[in-house]
Amino acid sequence: MNPTPLEFEKPILDLQAQLEDLLKKSADQSVDMSAEADAIRGKIAELKETTYRNLTAWQRVQIARHPARPYMLDYVGKCFSEFLEVHGDRHTGDDHAMPAGFATIGGRKVLVIGHQKGRDTKENLKRNFGCAHPEGYRKALRLMRLAEKFQLPIISLIDTPGAYPGVQAEERNIAEAIAFNLREMMTLKTPIIAIVIGEGGSGGALGIGVADRVLMLENAYYSVISPEGCAAILWKHRQHAPEAAEALKLTATDLARLGIVDEVIPEPVGGAHYQPDAAAASVKDAILRHLAALQSAKSSNLLRDRYQKFRQFGVVEETAATA
Repeated sequence: MNPTPLEFEKPILDLQAQLEDLLKKSADQSVDMSAEADAIRGKIAELKETTYRNLTAWQRVQIARHPARPYMLDYVGKCFSEFLEVHGDRHTGDDHAMPAGFATIGGRKVLVIGHQKGRDTKENLKRNFGCAHPEGYRKALRLMRLAEKFQLPIISLIDTPGAYPGVQAEERNIAEAIAFNLREMMTLKTPIIAIVIGEGGSGGALGIGVADRVLMLENAYYSVISPEGCAAILWKHRQHAPEAAEALKLTATDLARLGIVDEVIPEPVGGAHYQPDAAAASVKDAILRHLAALQSAKSSNLLRDRYQKFRQFGVVEETAATA
């Protein structure tokens, strides 16, 4: 698979093009250029290692948004079996931006919910670019309560720039729908695992993100606001998005260090879109490990630990200065 390269990846692409030209010339002219080819391969490997080891926060945001990156239903297809999608919130209708249904992973029945983006214009319109309406969050909660009733774990796959901010969503009370989910997810007596697989934007992400374990792919981001939105507020221009991304501490590494996420799931070199099968295998392994750790916990302990986990976010301890 050769996804469209991002701007900072183009030097690597240029070297790869040189290598391909050299190999073609070598074959056409029956000339041994293996030494030159090996030298270029060495440069490519070195450049890749340097580039991907030192990614900035803004570059990780770009990777998280790459259109070839695996989406929620891609992971469902690769990590789960027997997926049965369920539709509708029993109030307004269905929301294609928030697929949900029951599936099996590692021989265990679970509920899978998440945000789904589209690959092309037609699908993006259907999926609303991954921005869920109120009925999406209400559908998710309806199924989460059903999972609780049958003692099934809940797996949440987060990938959204944010909940839909349009007039229709406001008319159907998007803020109330998300707030209600936050409260109710805190009381569900069944294990919940949330994984940020791409974008984790604001309340739209948190609306299905209250969990016993919050995991994050290496090149995903999780933030109260997008870098562009932050830049527009603080710097009055979107061109400062890279500075905003650094200031927001939105990368998986930063959030793990701050205790916001419990584990960073590694991705293949360059991002999950270069080797989606390998990325899915890592996600599946993480889900199974954390399910095994949570399955024997008493519901009272789950609720206590989940509550404490989120209550401690943002707590600052001050100590008196010594003379």
